[in-house]
Amino acid sequence: MSRVVPVALRLGLIVLLIVVQVRATPAPGLTGVALAVTLLTVALALTLLALLLMSRPPHLLPRPPHFMSRPAPLLSRPPHETSRRATAVDTAQPHREAASRKAFRLSGRASQLVTLIALGLAVLLSIALNSITHSGVTIGVLLVCVSLAVSRLSLRQSFIVGLLAVVGLVVAAELSGSPANDLTLVLSVCLIFLITYAAKQRKATRAAEAREAVLAERARIAREIHDILAHSLSAQLVHLEGAKLLLRAERTAEALDRVTHARDLAKSGLDEARRAVSALREDPPALPVALRTLAKDFEHTAHQSCTLRISGPEQRLPPETELALLRTAQEALTNVRRHAPGSPAKVELDFDPTGCDLRVTNPASAEKGSPGGGYGLVGMRERAELLGGTLSAGERDGGFQVHLRVPA
Repeated sequence: MSRVVPVALRLGLIVLLIVVQVRATPAPGLTGVALAVTLLTVALALTLLALLLMSRPPHLLPRPPHFMSRPAPLLSRPPHETSRRATAVDTAQPHREAASRKAFRLSGRASQLVTLIALGLAVLLSIALNSITHSGVTIGVLLVCVSLAVSRLSLRQSFIVGLLAVVGLVVAAELSGSPANDLTLVLSVCLIFLITYAAKQRKATRAAEAREAVLAERARIAREIHDILAHSLSAQLVHLEGAKLLLRAERTAEALDRVTHARDLAKSGLDEARRAVSALREDPPALPVALRTLAKDFEHTAHQSCTLRISGPEQRLPPETELALLRTAQEALTNVRRHAPGSPAKVELDFDPTGCDLRVTNPASAEKGSPGGGYGLVGMRERAELLGGTLSAGERDGGFQVHLRVPA
């Protein structure tokens, strides 16, 4: 329907134009005003029909270069011939792609130029025909052409069509000696121009907002995947590394226990990843309960203590706020295991009427950890900014502290 309705409206406008002009001059003559009306009507109808034919549906538009320049697959050829032909294709492909892009741009420019000329001609013909017959249909054609110019051309090109319409109306008014009658038409042209341009800008703004929403959702899913995988995979690596050392020491029972824990972590991480990717909205446990579970997992995995202190009146926060606090604590404890092995951790959660503070602190470790450089801190800062909060991470009192402050 989105393709049929505009075509039907334009065809109806052409038919209405012809019918009205035929009624105005029921017996077209070969001289005088009747001949001028007939010729102008035919020319304007043909111009509108050409504009209608140029507005092709999307599936008939020329394809972009990355579709046009894709090489055909090489099937059922000997290996040496396939390799030789593939090398030739690879050598010639950049030149074909550049030529295709250039031809595509030239085709687009030529189409816009033809549309500009056709709209300008339709504007002049409608003004000339209106100055003779003073028909409402020709005024409608004029306004439709200005609206089409704004919606289908760039601002500079559409401004040329609008200026041509205004100048043509002023000149026609001066020649006819009745400038007051055409002043309304000039104002109507300007109004249609501004309304169509505003609608076009609003549509572009909505499209930009939709793209921003898609990018924001991608960033959110990327943070979820990173936080889940960084936590579960690092814990699995710790368990599997311990299992390898235990197997070398022929302590099979303890190694089997480590492998079992690694399997459980893999299942848990896979379940969380599926929930994040599918964006299921479930009722998660309360934040203090989730932090207690996280602290127990850290103690079991790192074999170090993890002190959890919760102060202030416990309350449920918005789901996105609780998720940001939990993921930040999860990422901070993962960094403790990776970058400060053998170091205990301390998690502090403070509730107050205006917001919530989360601090994850660990002392310096004598053991050497894995180097940093990941996206953990970047993801935590993005979460904090999206919630209107702040995040700081750095050395403090000989250790390292991650501090997240979010509004309630």
